[in-house]
Amino acid sequence: MRKNKSKKIIRRGVALLGLIGLSGLVFPRLVTAVHSINRIYQKENAPKKQLAIVFGAGLRRDGTPTTILRDRVETAADLYFSGKVEKLLMSGDNSVLEYNEPESMRQYALSIGVPEEAIALDYAGRRTYDTCYRAKEVFQADDVLLVTQKFHLPRALFLCNALGVEAVGVEANTRRFWSSSLMIWNFRELLATVGAFLDLYVSEPIPVLGEPIPLFAE
Repeated sequence: MRKNKSKKIIRRGVALLGLIGLSGLVFPRLVTAVHSINRIYQKENAPKKQLAIVFGAGLRRDGTPTTILRDRVETAADLYFSGKVEKLLMSGDNSVLEYNEPESMRQYALSIGVPEEAIALDYAGRRTYDTCYRAKEVFQADDVLLVTQKFHLPRALFLCNALGVEAVGVEANTRRFWSSSLMIWNFRELLATVGAFLDLYVSEPIPVLGEPIPLFAE
């Protein structure tokens, strides 16, 4: 009888720990989802801002943007062509010489007609946290559109607003993606959002900075 009772206690303890762990994963994602309500637009009805921030999303082996990154750049380009923004800040990873997300994004934007003077590059946007932090501290941005996919926007919006950048989001949806890919990306967002909360409220890391580079004259 005692063994059975002990087993029940252990099972309940394991179940409780599992529930706590699941809550720890889901709660940050829920908070960011609620925060992003009424802050996400389609490009056609997005408000006008001076600046749109385009987040990196990986490169192919040949150094060209992945499909998901092309989707973001194309959406940002449409915002520029329609007069919604004056400039695009391409933010991505260039921590090693052979991997240059911002330059690849720039080249793709140029190829679809965005003029050189409308593009700015952030070479140290290694993570969403870094991009938002540097947008405020380096590029002096304070009121922007964030361009990325719907699954990423809640985290990006929460981070930028928490770091002092007033931001609303524009969903990049010029392409259709496989359901399996969307499931994987959404699961990764659960983990990434937990990491974002730890960055904001626990570790508070300082990304690579430098001299201020204001994008607009005061």
